[in-house]
Amino acid sequence: MADFNSFKSKIKGDIVTPLDPGYEEAIARWSRLATRRAQLVVYPKEAQDVAAAIGYSKQASLPLAIRGGGHNPSAASSTGGLVIDLSRYFSGVRVDPVKKVAFVGGGALWAAVDKATIKHGLATVGGTVNHVCHDHLLLGGGYGWLSAKHGLAIDNLIQATVVTADGSILTANASENSDLFWGIRGGGCNFGVCTEFVLQLHPQQSHVYGGLVIFTADKLQSLATAVQSWWLNGPSENEGMMFMMTRGPDGNPCVILNLVYNGSEVEGRQKYKSFFDIGPIIDLSKEIPFEELNASLNDKAAHGRNYYMKGAYHAPDFNLPERAAKAFDLITRLTEGGGYDAFIACELVPTYAVNRVADDATAFRRGRRSNVVCNFTWDDDSPEKHAFARAAAAQLVSILADSKPSENVGYGNYSDVTAQDRAKLLFDTNYPRLQELKRKYDPDMVFNKWFAITPAVSA
Repeated sequence: MADFNSFKSKIKGDIVTPLDPGYEEAIARWSRLATRRAQLVVYPKEAQDVAAAIGYSKQASLPLAIRGGGHNPSAASSTGGLVIDLSRYFSGVRVDPVKKVAFVGGGALWAAVDKATIKHGLATVGGTVNHVCHDHLLLGGGYGWLSAKHGLAIDNLIQATVVTADGSILTANASENSDLFWGIRGGGCNFGVCTEFVLQLHPQQSHVYGGLVIFTADKLQSLATAVQSWWLNGPSENEGMMFMMTRGPDGNPCVILNLVYNGSEVEGRQKYKSFFDIGPIIDLSKEIPFEELNASLNDKAAHGRNYYMKGAYHAPDFNLPERAAKAFDLITRLTEGGGYDAFIACELVPTYAVNRVADDATAFRRGRRSNVVCNFTWDDDSPEKHAFARAAAAQLVSILADSKPSENVGYGNYSDVTAQDRAKLLFDTNYPRLQELKRKYDPDMVFNKWFAITPAVSA
């Protein structure tokens, strides 16, 4: 029998119920679509609090969710039961510049990681939006602007503290609980709550070149051809971009390049000269402090609206001009009338370092492909709007995807985690090993909000 008062007395952090001040703020998410009315929100202050919350959720038969930054649009961090929210007391970042490592709380945002590390001339692989919680991005793999040089975020994970379903507080690294360490690197929150990460840092210059460069619709074919040529010629490990099709602030269809060069503006503009020669109408790119790099798309990901996101894998060297033309025509038609803000983008970061790691070295499945991400945003909370966005995103992604939509789940952090039977597709040949780990660490599927893995059946 679950005893709430006994549970509450064990918690050094905070507990918020629907009757308490701050409840609405506690259940709010980046996407309004992901908000759920939880019975309890627990802000743990130490790992023991997390263990107690997991135990109580099982005793009271309350579904469990873990919130870091609340950035997943499919409500992976929300539930009608109990939420463990790491954002209040596990958001710190501590840097050891001598050992070139960072100790990062499970609720820290990437903005905090970037700011704390660059002070020492160091950095690690982050995402492309800096108000994402780093644990969500990291545990799902973690592509970022530094991936060409340093791999995925998980490739820079040295150690994690994990609270598992039975309340154990475990250290996971290459030599201690190494099976769990393998599983969390790509397996998301399937195996426990990560309260701290130790990340490898790398020397990083203080300023980089980047920003949005906007072109009119008639430049699409020239840009797609130039992008494909740039990719085929093998960009350096300091280069990367997003090739985005959308509507501009004036409502007119446009093409946007979000350019990044890990070097000076002079060098960056020379590297990307072929794109500037096509003739942009707006050039917002410039030399910026490194910590601002992952903020360039923040205005397209503001908190408090409704979001639907879908991802896929694709090969940008395969007939990009023709496929881009079809996608551009479709997104233009789907967004007529102004009911949605939407974009579809090819995320083009060279995979040199990513693919130096074997497919079976971590739970994350690698490949020589790049990411496509489609995002629909709207304001009114109607189910019809959501249904339309979901169908429209699937149509758009299918144009640029490498395989059938039913077979291509894409990058897990960009994909629809509510779809059925997607974990097996996401993890592919690594799935059986993950099932064995699930049976060992979470046989009752306490953690089931993000590409839930089905435990292996006992022999």
